[in-house]
Amino acid sequence: MKSRAIADYSVITLFLLQKMKGDTIMANLEIKQCILTNNNCYKQGRTITPTGIVVHSTGANNPKLSRYIQPDDGLLGSNKYSNHWNQGGISKCVHAFIGKDKNGIVRVYQTLPWNFRCWGCGSGKKGSYNNSYIQFEIAEDSLTDANYFNEAFRLAIELCAYLAEKYNIPIKNIVSHQEAYKLGYASNHGDCDHWLKKFGKNMDWFRDEVKILQNQTTATTPSATTSIPRSYLMIGDKGTEVKTMQENLIYVG
Repeated sequence: MKSRAIADYSVITLFLLQKMKGDTIMANLEIKQCILTNNNCYKQGRTITPTGIVVHSTGANNPKLSRYIQPDDGLLGSNKYSNHWNQGGISKCVHAFIGKDKNGIVRVYQTLPWNFRCWGCGSGKKGSYNNSYIQFEIAEDSLTDANYFNEAFRLAIELCAYLAEKYNIPIKNIVSHQEAYKLGYASNHGDCDHWLKKFGKNMDWFRDEVKILQNQTTATTPSATTSIPRSYLMIGDKGTEVKTMQENLIYVG
């Protein structure tokens, strides 16, 4: 548990530094990490070269990340039913989840290395996008909460923009599970199109939003005034840097 807290902070820092190193700031996207190392998919350890992204939604009225991700890192909350995906005997696993932490904050959690072959979409008549696509789940609620819909899909759009840039993925290669099925590379599922439809949206809208976000990306050279979370403190630091470091030090003892 203690090492998990350090890993979480490191992922956020690395993400922001990667963006700064590339002279690009896309969005204030925070990616937590809880790799599902006990899942058989992770243990298989097969890798891919990502060429696309499949967007899933879970199909169950439970927006809590703790339903799928454990152990509790202090933000996720516990899973009293022990039906999470970080254990053997689970025949599915994806690269990330979007959902609510124990305090109701909508977050992104990475659950597999991005270049691992996931068990996400099954197979279709032409093959499987498991062999080449990054895949993530958005935890569904009752599908009636517009605020949650907007927050969750905004994070999904930002995540896709980040991954598309990182792996040079064409926007057209960002698909839903339903679209992957229709293309012949996934099992017959309706997600996440059924959820989008309830709010007057579709995957064309989703891809357009990813494209808009990429087009709005401002190339900039980091300056001394740019605020970047660090894994160390400097003399004179105050405010967010000190508070964040204190919280992490307290957590790890």
